[in-house]
Amino acid sequence: MPRKNRIKAIPGTRRRMSELLLAETVPSLGAQGEIVRVRAGFARNYLVPQGLATVATDENKAAVEEHKKAQAAARKDQVKSLRDLADSVGKYSVTLEAHANKEGHLYGSILAADISAQLKTANFPIEASQIRLEGPLKETGMYTVKVQLDPEVESEVKVWVVPKAGAAE
Repeated sequence: MPRKNRIKAIPGTRRRMSELLLAETVPSLGAQGEIVRVRAGFARNYLVPQGLATVATDENKAAVEEHKKAQAAARKDQVKSLRDLADSVGKYSVTLEAHANKEGHLYGSILAADISAQLKTANFPIEASQIRLEGPLKETGMYTVKVQLDPEVESEVKVWVVPKAGAAE
């Protein structure tokens, strides 16, 4: 006697294993856009109903490949614009005034946020997290500070730390 409420198999799947295209990143399984092989029950009961995956048909695979190409082109444009920004930042120098004693020691220190604020006033969209300081700047002088805009794009900016006028007594 056949069962009446038996769940139908996902089209294009084998009896025990299913080949799916992940619509979302699933921890310990794969990233979005990857094709994975999972048990048919896991696919049928969890991944597909939750919208985390779809059946890996030829049309879906082709759509993912086109999407990856479009993302690669967008990434290439983004890196190019970041390289242009890095070139213009590399030609710029930041001058920061701070309270200092006669020997040139600062009463405070210059941090990445101070450098970032100065760069933003010069219309460079650089965040403090992108500035790589080995430690706070505590003396007057000229420093070369690395700016990492992207894992692939780095630049350097010259930072001049000068005492405030009339501050050194």
